[in-house]
Amino acid sequence: MSDTPLSDRYGGDDDEIYGSTAFGEPLPKSGFPERERNPRFVYSAISDELMLDGNARQNLATFCQTWEEPEVHRLMDACIDKNMVDKDEYPQTAEIEARCVRMLADLWNAPEGVATGTSTTGSSEAAMLGGLAMKRRWESRQKAAGRPADKPNLITGPVQICWHKFTRYWDIEHREIPMEEGRLLMTPEEVLKLCDENTIGVVPTLGVTFTGEYEPVKAVSDALDGYEKETGLDIPIHVDGASGGFLAPFCAPALEWDFRLPRVKSINASGHKFGLAPLGVGWVMWREEADLPDSMVFWVNYLGGNMRDIALNFSRPGGQIVCQYYNFLRLGHEGYRKVHEACYRSAQYLAEEIAQMGPFEIVYDGDMNRGIPAVSWKLKDGADPGFTLFDLADRLRARGWQVPAYTLPANCSDQAIQRILVRNGVSRDLSTLLMDDMKAALDHLDAHPRKVALTSEDASGFHH
Repeated sequence: MSDTPLSDRYGGDDDEIYGSTAFGEPLPKSGFPERERNPRFVYSAISDELMLDGNARQNLATFCQTWEEPEVHRLMDACIDKNMVDKDEYPQTAEIEARCVRMLADLWNAPEGVATGTSTTGSSEAAMLGGLAMKRRWESRQKAAGRPADKPNLITGPVQICWHKFTRYWDIEHREIPMEEGRLLMTPEEVLKLCDENTIGVVPTLGVTFTGEYEPVKAVSDALDGYEKETGLDIPIHVDGASGGFLAPFCAPALEWDFRLPRVKSINASGHKFGLAPLGVGWVMWREEADLPDSMVFWVNYLGGNMRDIALNFSRPGGQIVCQYYNFLRLGHEGYRKVHEACYRSAQYLAEEIAQMGPFEIVYDGDMNRGIPAVSWKLKDGADPGFTLFDLADRLRARGWQVPAYTLPANCSDQAIQRILVRNGVSRDLSTLLMDDMKAALDHLDAHPRKVALTSEDASGFHH
């Protein structure tokens, strides 16, 4: 190790951080730096810039977990160098992933001993793998029957952007059921209107992004059972359980949405949402091995062993999977239920408070049997309070709260919705502080009306 002082090795900087020459000029922002710098100074400078981000705990737009136990932070540090895909080099991390897969098969009521699955980088990758499996199975059926396989379609309700990406990237017609006045979710009747021999599958969402409500998986499954009897067409279901997959098993166990329904062939979920793991982990499960086409499985041997690989990318951190396992062991059914029920109680408290504030109509109130721990609302029909929901979102941002307002998709794009997502860490105390700030924001908007109200186009920071 060199005896040369840091002050000499790093360009003459002295020990006092903010009095150093390194802080006498801005950080490089485009050209690649020529010389090395004192790590303490670089860390301090970048840390200072990060202060300009919003406070993640006050971000009530995100579904992602923003608070973790100290043990999770330590496990993430221990796994910073582990590539999840390199199962030969990190066999115990691979074993932990396999344990999680088996536990999820049990949690989602898969037939014993036959389900298969994998971790992914978030639920979007998991959704794409589930969707791709449906496409491959449909292509095989079409070819076996001597029918063309060039015009696949996928039926969804009003969905998160990842399904639009899937259908665009893989050249699939996206038959998205539009919202209508009085109907903001997929219904069996609307699904059957869109089904034909080119339908690769139907995707109900367990926790629609726009409102938080569960779509009726069992009712859709029953309708497709009847459709098969009439037409002979066997259309599978993939459940987008990005949020609800880690909620319903604990808080609405009687709800039939998972592998208890034979037509459900695959499920995706976000470990880093209500699975309570750190950012960057999702899961996809198939009911049985036969539901995962062989064409999607790769066997690779250049990392030191012949290993099965399903994911879309080839470098994934192992820490999130290890921490997912930690949460499974740490919480179990009992702990997950406690955590999530506390979130539902806070959501229902918020819904009650917001409903009493005047111009708002609650769209979804955080009922654990109907959806995720969230509350969504709109302005009452005909109300003209002198501000928009985008104005309210903008005003709450002044106190650090990110409470998104956004317009709904077709055919309700003239309606604006505002939503609060209640995650682990959004306590009742924080909820009461938010309500105090919301009342103050309404008082401010009443006393200082805008000459021109904000719209969805003006409030770009609050787009859904």
